[in-house]
Amino acid sequence: MKKEIKLNNLHIIGSEEWCVFESLGIPAIKARVDSGAKTSSIQASNIKVYNKGAQEWVKFEVNPLQENRSIAIGCDARLIDRRMVKSSSGISEERLVVRTPVTLGKDSFDIELTLANRDTMEFRMLLGREAINGRYIVNPALNYQVQGFSDDDINKKYVPFFKEKTGLKIALLASNPELYSNKRIMEAAEARGHEIVFLNVELAYMKLDAHSPEIRYRGGNILNEFDAVIPRIKPSVTFYGCALIRQFDNLGVYCLNSAEAISQSRDKLFASQLFSKNDIHIPITGFAKSPMDTKDLIRMVNGAPLIIKLLESTQGKGVVLAETNKAAESVINAFKSVNTNILVQEFIKEANGQDIRCFVVNNKVVASMQRQAEKGEFRANIHQGGTASMIKITGEEKKLALKAARVLNLAVAGVDIIRSNKGPLLLEVNSSPGLEGIENATGKDIANTMIMAIEKKLKFSI
Repeated sequence: MKKEIKLNNLHIIGSEEWCVFESLGIPAIKARVDSGAKTSSIQASNIKVYNKGAQEWVKFEVNPLQENRSIAIGCDARLIDRRMVKSSSGISEERLVVRTPVTLGKDSFDIELTLANRDTMEFRMLLGREAINGRYIVNPALNYQVQGFSDDDINKKYVPFFKEKTGLKIALLASNPELYSNKRIMEAAEARGHEIVFLNVELAYMKLDAHSPEIRYRGGNILNEFDAVIPRIKPSVTFYGCALIRQFDNLGVYCLNSAEAISQSRDKLFASQLFSKNDIHIPITGFAKSPMDTKDLIRMVNGAPLIIKLLESTQGKGVVLAETNKAAESVINAFKSVNTNILVQEFIKEANGQDIRCFVVNNKVVASMQRQAEKGEFRANIHQGGTASMIKITGEEKKLALKAARVLNLAVAGVDIIRSNKGPLLLEVNSSPGLEGIENATGKDIANTMIMAIEKKLKFSI
C-alpha cells in the first residue's frame, strides 16, 4: 500500500532554490526546480571514471557560478549508474549518475545526480521530481523559499576558491605567428593584462569521448584552461580548424567566431543564398553544374564582362574577369571540366576598381576603408597591390555591413561592399579579416577592440 502524503506536511519550494553539497565541497549552487524532469542534474566537466577497490568512482569538476569559469570545484563520488537521458532538444545521451547528500535550508537528504554539460543552460543545476517528491510542493510564482543567499553571502562562501587573476587566458588559433594581424592581436591582449598563447591549428588534436573530451597540443599537453579562443583559420585548414573550434566550444570555451559562422562565410554559394534569402543586395550571381547551361548562365548575369569566382577564393585569389562572352564561356567550361565549383557574377563597371571594407566587431562597424585597385586591375585588394584610405560610409552601407555579419552570425567580420548605380551591394564577408591595411588606413586600434569584445562577453573588467 502506497504511503499517503498529506499536503500540509510539505514545505513550499520556489521555482529557483539554493542547494548546498557539503560532501562534494560545493558551498552553494543555484538550481532550477523542474518537476517535469525525473532526475536532478548538475553541471560537470573533465569527468573521469576510476576504480576504488571493487567499486567505480568518478572525478569531475563543477563550475557552480554561472558565467564564472574561474571557479572550478573538484568533486569525487561513487558511480551508481549509467543512464540514457533525453535532453530538452530530444537527443538521447548516456550520463553518469552519482548519489550524494544535498542540503536545502534545514533539510538534508540523499539525491541522485546525473552529470551533464549545462554550460549553455541558465542554471548550473536542475532539481528534479525524485528529489522533491514527498518533501516539497512547488509554487512556480515564488523563488528562494527554502533558503536565500545574497550576493555578499555567495562572495563570502566562495572566497577560498577565487584565484588571484590579473587577466584572461586566451588562445589565438591560427597558422603563422609572424603575420601582422596575429602579432597585433597578441600585443593587444598582453597590453590589457591577459595571457595569450599562439596555437598552431595543425599541431592541436582532440579526444572525442562522452565522459572526458579533450584538446591536446603537440607533446601531449592538455589544453583545458582557456577562457576564450580567437580563431583565425586560413582557407586550406577550414575543415580541421572548425572541428577544433567546435571542440573548444563543447568544453565551454568562448570562441570569438563560431565554427558554423566560419564555415558559412567560407562557402560563397551558401553565403550568397543566405544573403538573397535575407534581402541583402548582392551583384547578380549564377551557379550551374552542366556545361550545357553555360551560355544562359552568362546571359543571366547580364553578359560579359563578368566575374568568375572559385567558391573558396580569398584575398582576391581565384577571381577572374572575363571581358567577352567567348572568354567567359571558355573559362567557365574549363573550371567545370575539372569539377571545380565556381560562381559567375555580374561586373559592376561603375565601381572603377574600388570597394569598401567595413570591419565589424560585435554588431558595430568599428572602422571602414576604401580600397583602390592597382592600375589595370579590376579588383581592389591590398595583397595584390591595391591601396587603402579611410572613408566615411553612408548609413545604408553601415546597415548592409551589420546585417551581413548578423546573417552569418559572425562576431568579427570584414564586410566588403561595392558602390553601384543600384546602391551599395555586398561582395562578400571574411571571417578572418586582416588588420594591417585597415589599421594603417584608419589609425584605429582594431586589435584592442577585439580583445575588449571578449572582455565584454565574459564580463571581465580590468
